Amino acid sequence: MHIAFGLVVLVAAAIGLAALARRLGVAEPLFLTLAGIAASYLPFVPRVEVNPEIVMLGLLPPLVYTAAISTSLVEFRPKKLSIALLSVGLVLFTTFAVAVVVWKLLDVPFAAAVAIGAVVSPPDAVAASSIARRVGMPRRIVTLLEGEALFNDATALVTVRTAIVAMTGAFSIWRAGADFAIATIGGAAIGIVTAGVLVVLRRRITDPVLDTSVSLLAPFAAYLPAEAAHASGVIAVVVCGLILGQGAPVWQSAASRIADRTNWRTIQFILENAVFLLMGLEVRHILEEAWAGGIGHTTLLLTCAAVLLTVVVVRPIWVYPAIYFAWYVESRPRGVAKPVWTGPAVVSWAGMRGVVTLAAALLLPSDTPQLATLKLLALVVVGGTLLLQGFSLPWLIRLLRLRGPSRAEDALQEANLLQQATAAGLAALEAEIAPETPPEVVSALRDRVARRANTAWEQLGRAESVRITPSGEYRRLRLVMLRAERETLLRARDSGTLDHEVLEHVMTTLDIEESTVDRVVAADDEAGEPLLAPGGSGCEHLRDAPKIALTQLPDSCAECVAEGLTWVHLRMCLACGHVACCDSSVGNHATGHYRGTHHAVMRSVEPGEKWRWCYVDEILG
Repeated sequence: MHIAFGLVVLVAAAIGLAALARRLGVAEPLFLTLAGIAASYLPFVPRVEVNPEIVMLGLLPPLVYTAAISTSLVEFRPKKLSIALLSVGLVLFTTFAVAVVVWKLLDVPFAAAVAIGAVVSPPDAVAASSIARRVGMPRRIVTLLEGEALFNDATALVTVRTAIVAMTGAFSIWRAGADFAIATIGGAAIGIVTAGVLVVLRRRITDPVLDTSVSLLAPFAAYLPAEAAHASGVIAVVVCGLILGQGAPVWQSAASRIADRTNWRTIQFILENAVFLLMGLEVRHILEEAWAGGIGHTTLLLTCAAVLLTVVVVRPIWVYPAIYFAWYVESRPRGVAKPVWTGPAVVSWAGMRGVVTLAAALLLPSDTPQLATLKLLALVVVGGTLLLQGFSLPWLIRLLRLRGPSRAEDALQEANLLQQATAAGLAALEAEIAPETPPEVVSALRDRVARRANTAWEQLGRAESVRITPSGEYRRLRLVMLRAERETLLRARDSGTLDHEVLEHVMTTLDIEESTVDRVVAADDEAGEPLLAPGGSGCEHLRDAPKIALTQLPDSCAECVAEGLTWVHLRMCLACGHVACCDSSVGNHATGHYRGTHHAVMRSVEPGEKWRWCYVDEILG
């Protein structure tokens, strides 16, 4: 009962603090860690000691699996060399750099120093991603950080285990290399086999409840056999999750995918926040043990500062050459422009540590020399990077003027994609219409897909002066109708005149429809400010800008040609006709033209696009 009560309090506190962090606009990992540290000094809060097996078996597999199934292999492939250099090369580089520092400053065997170096080497994707999305980091950087975090955990954990073996005296460099290779290749093979078995099984399951139950077993089905075979369980989970996530639209039903997504996001939210809270709660007691561990306090403080500094400094030393080398090998031959220095700068500073460092520190044997001090070093690195880099990363992104994803561009792409899907659906409908098909059925299907596409275009065309759109009014009225229908069902339920199963079936039907309407409404509310001013309404610059009819589309950006850069999309200034590249291009010459001339409006000159952008009011029209 005592353990159960403690778990309930822990989860409830983590949920409440995470909600408060979101309300305050603070990164959740930072807020929860600080809250845990503060709570550990309260007299009624008991000492928290985490069992390593709970972290390694209960927390790590589902957390890694959640990240893997939400990763796009399409975005992963072009950056595979960069990700490999960061997730393997950088981890090993950091491990031995920290090991040398610890070995020189503390009286510990070099194998123990390597072990703590591996413990603190892998950055945490949770902290970086939460901060990145909150401040609007470019997606290409987020993809690189998340890809790095998928595999650096495995590299670090395998290195820790190799160092632990070396601490017993039975160590050989060739044996260590062979063990590393076996753990990596074996983990990947077991992940592939596990994914294959689960695919065959889930293809035959149509019940969302059964499919979700199998999904909950997936990370453990990959992790446990890999660990039993002395391979990397983390790599097995990552590979299994990547395969299942990429193929889910093919072999899972829509209902199963929705349930899967909701369940795993919930699990991820609870586990991540609980782990960061636990980290904070452990700080006080590990600090007290290390302080009384017999090492001089000056030496202890110097070592903590030196290890934290080493972790922070070695990352940019490796990141810059690694990213430019990867570009030269895999991107330059495809005509991709050379990355500007600001991207690697943010990647270098986004090195916050988290859950894996905590888990790996718990793997150190109880007879490890200076164990309390080594654990303290791990916590100092986690807390120091979260506080130092976590709080300053948003400031760095703003200082470097890195733009996050453009909501206007995203909305335009969504509308275009839905239009293509609608056209394909209508073509399939025309091919399947039979002579006996009722015309009203065909008309209803056409109206339904047209309404979905129009909703996206109306989202683009929304402005403060345009309060009512057809799809918006449809959603408003349909929600009113659904509330009335639900009240009728509740009255029927309370009267006791109908069977419960009948009522549940009808209630489920209303729930499904209301959930789809709610999603669109939530997306609208989240969007906030207008994206587009149709016809220039609401923006005098768009309204007064000349309308230029192009007889021939421009085919190049003169500045990019002169500088040897590659452009992505082209834009034209409506004041002077100057053609320049978009914000997605390395040169970003369209924005540079505005800053130099203050010409407010430009238009797209891509085939089929006629939208315009006002730099002053930041409105698409």
